[in-house]
Amino acid sequence: MESLLFHPKVVHVPIALAVLMPLIAGGLALAWWREWLPRRAWLVAAALQAVMLLGGFASLRTGEAEEERVEEVVPERAIHEHEEAAEVFVGGSLVVLLVMLAAAFVPKEKVALGLAAASVVGAVAVLGLGYRVGEAGGALVYRHDAARAYAGTTAGPPAADADRAIDEDDEDD
Repeated sequence: MESLLFHPKVVHVPIALAVLMPLIAGGLALAWWREWLPRRAWLVAAALQAVMLLGGFASLRTGEAEEERVEEVVPERAIHEHEEAAEVFVGGSLVVLLVMLAAAFVPKEKVALGLAAASVVGAVAVLGLGYRVGEAGGALVYRHDAARAYAGTTAGPPAADADRAIDEDDEDD
């Protein structure tokens, strides 16, 4: 499969799920606790968390595949910051998935509900980690102009010069 510009397409799956998972997991945990839904409904949260984890892992892999090319136009420090944030996001997603699975399969109902509640808190934390990844990725594109790596030319001012020019224009207003 052609990986050219595949990374920007893949990253939106885990980021969207990171936003939705606290709501989905919280709603399912509440429904389970109040006995509106059976315990097995919690598996929906675990399945979606697994999709987010797989999407995060795929995003890491596609990002690594494009890293060398983007390093030609973007400071390595900025790429490294984005990559590190993504690794922490994937790790956090894995931990939350394991807690969700424990909640699904621990026999004691009270313990299982406690694990479900803990995983909802974990999902909120993963949302914060996802925000960090997205912010660092957005900086690559909008501040450092990472798209220049695929434009066929690197003509034009470096991103740092463009930032300075924008700041100077703002001072004139």
